[in-house]
Amino acid sequence: MVFPRTHRPDAEAVLVNTAGGITGGDQFSLNIKVQTGASLSVTTQAAERAYRAQSGEIARVTTDVSVQDGASLNWLPQELILFDRCALQRRLSIDLAPHARLLMVESVVFGRAAMREVLRDVKFQDRIRITRDGRPLYIDGINLHGDASEHLARAAIASGAGAMAGVVMVGPQAQSHLKTVRALLPQTAGASMLTDDVLVIRQIATDSFELRRNLIPILEHLSNNTLPTSWRL
Repeated sequence: MVFPRTHRPDAEAVLVNTAGGITGGDQFSLNIKVQTGASLSVTTQAAERAYRAQSGEIARVTTDVSVQDGASLNWLPQELILFDRCALQRRLSIDLAPHARLLMVESVVFGRAAMREVLRDVKFQDRIRITRDGRPLYIDGINLHGDASEHLARAAIASGAGAMAGVVMVGPQAQSHLKTVRALLPQTAGASMLTDDVLVIRQIATDSFELRRNLIPILEHLSNNTLPTSWRL
């Protein structure tokens, strides 16, 4: 993890995977605590990659985050790219204090369209859990096993999309962003309020280029134009 200099009062942390990707058998764990009154943005130096695994091997990535009262977290990793025959279990758990604020994005790319990659055999399990003071606020999960391209081609699943993203904003200002966010969204995305202070956006796209093109203006707006520099490189 590196901490680049910024001209803002909040801190920025960049997660660096020196291995260049994740493959079967890898085990990664991360624990983050944002203390009272602090403001932190966390991103990655580039898109993460889940590479082909050997038979019987499963990579695991576990992240546990706590955000205390009066603190703010922007969880803004760049996309995860799945490769054919990858095997990955990933879990993100974020616990918010009653008066903590959060902006989170998680995006997944199902093979690189420019390389004409097709995912015929993958094992991908993803879990996202956001709680407030220990009580469930937002829970999401993906189980994708086998021929991912066949699953994603179904109209009720992704209608042939090759990338997807979820954005969650938690805070008293969330409701005020709904109208603007909806105006920025493409036809393959939607936004709604789970509660008065929880905004959720879901988006699918043809590929990673289209996903980022539509996602970056939204993240810029929700982050008050403080999106980390690595997102623009």
